[in-house]
Amino acid sequence: MINKSLKQLGAALAAKEISSVELTTLFLDRIERLNPEINAFISVDRERSLTQARAADARLAAGQGGPLTGIPIAQKDIFCTTGWRTTCGSKMLADFVSPYDATVIARLHDGAGMVSLGKTNMDEFAMGSSNETSFFGPVKNPWDRQRVPGGSSGGSASAIAARLAPAATGTDTGGSIRQPAAFCNLTGLKPTYGVVSRYGMIAFASSLDQGGPMAASAEDCALLLNAMCGFDERDSTSLDRPVEDYARDLEKPLAGLRIGLPKEFFNDGCDPAVMAAVQTAIDQYRKLGATLVDISLPNSHLSVPAYYVIAPAEASANLSRFDGIRYGYRAPDYDSLDDLYMKTRAQGFGAEVKRRILIGAYVLSHGYYDAYYLQAQRIRRLIAEDFASAFKACDIIIGPTSPTTAFKLGERTTDLVKMYLSDIYTIAVNLAGLPGMSIPCGFADGLPVGLQLIGNYFAEARLLNAAHRYQAATGWHEQRPADIDLNG
Repeated sequence: MINKSLKQLGAALAAKEISSVELTTLFLDRIERLNPEINAFISVDRERSLTQARAADARLAAGQGGPLTGIPIAQKDIFCTTGWRTTCGSKMLADFVSPYDATVIARLHDGAGMVSLGKTNMDEFAMGSSNETSFFGPVKNPWDRQRVPGGSSGGSASAIAARLAPAATGTDTGGSIRQPAAFCNLTGLKPTYGVVSRYGMIAFASSLDQGGPMAASAEDCALLLNAMCGFDERDSTSLDRPVEDYARDLEKPLAGLRIGLPKEFFNDGCDPAVMAAVQTAIDQYRKLGATLVDISLPNSHLSVPAYYVIAPAEASANLSRFDGIRYGYRAPDYDSLDDLYMKTRAQGFGAEVKRRILIGAYVLSHGYYDAYYLQAQRIRRLIAEDFASAFKACDIIIGPTSPTTAFKLGERTTDLVKMYLSDIYTIAVNLAGLPGMSIPCGFADGLPVGLQLIGNYFAEARLLNAAHRYQAATGWHEQRPADIDLNG
């Protein structure tokens, strides 16, 4: 059961081959046995999960279940979840228990009937590309436990790769779903900005953050996206548009699909072994009937500097609410209100979060706003216009997800520029608000390689179709880590 797809698990539950309680217990037992070594989960509540599973079984017995009812899922610890600790990977929220559900959680649990297994580890406040900034310690990559799983959704990625969960939620501000998916041989999708509600998702950078699904395959992600999406009046950025079936085109042939190859993605900045796997994947798409088109994204090299002005600026505003007054960590000793603020934030935030708050406050300050923040927003517009121009010549864009495979734990913690460049191929997608996904496309020196697919606005179904047809022809997504117990 631990290696079955969501569609297969749904069929098994519907046919009463297994109950949700039995399936949930299977994954909870694996978490208990394997999580101490991998550190993918921050919080697990066996009885709460089994209570949800019993409710799902009753729903199925009454004939009221859907395709995901009774299937367990891991939740990134950035989504507020009633009765669960919601820490965002930070000391600041280490003991915070949410009194309400994020919209994503409510739709998966109450709407689709899925069972939450627990809350997954993550970079603190989603700020990181390696899952090493978490207050609860780094997450290890099941493919090589000396390496990172990627970030910030590294706990979700590691949990799926180790088969501690069949699927998980993630969030993506600059690549935080796609890069961990690439490092852990998974499929991860960042939808168009505004398609998935951000209500109850603890904010990092509000104009960039977007929730999305992580699973083994494109078919699984399509089922999850169907349950996650929809207009939410509680989120001012939620888009009011018709509900889609994102699985509708999965089997559509790829003949005539125009694939854009940006010259900026195929250069010396990518590891040769990674690029070889990507080129092989491109050849496979040609065999499947797609047409390759050379394109250019001339301002893509500016995405990293623009992002590291805009994202910290928004973070400095969003994280000002953590002051020790209303909720979260409070410094035990202080002499005045100002002293309380300073000590609470100094003690409650980790180094990376402090660094980004300081940068953000600086670029928004008088005398620097025009020079930095306003200029970064202008670059953002140029990047969006590059994509708009490119999509006149192609239907989707393909390239590497990350310039390297998973790097070793501690390897980049003192080289911040190198760490930030881990997301050089993914950040532009967030700046433009486009949908993007990563799918497995091979291995380099025994480590997974991710292929990034980028679509025009609201082209999730087309991306999932291209990913699914590729996966049906290759099977890279079915590979499992050799040193993980896969026997239940």
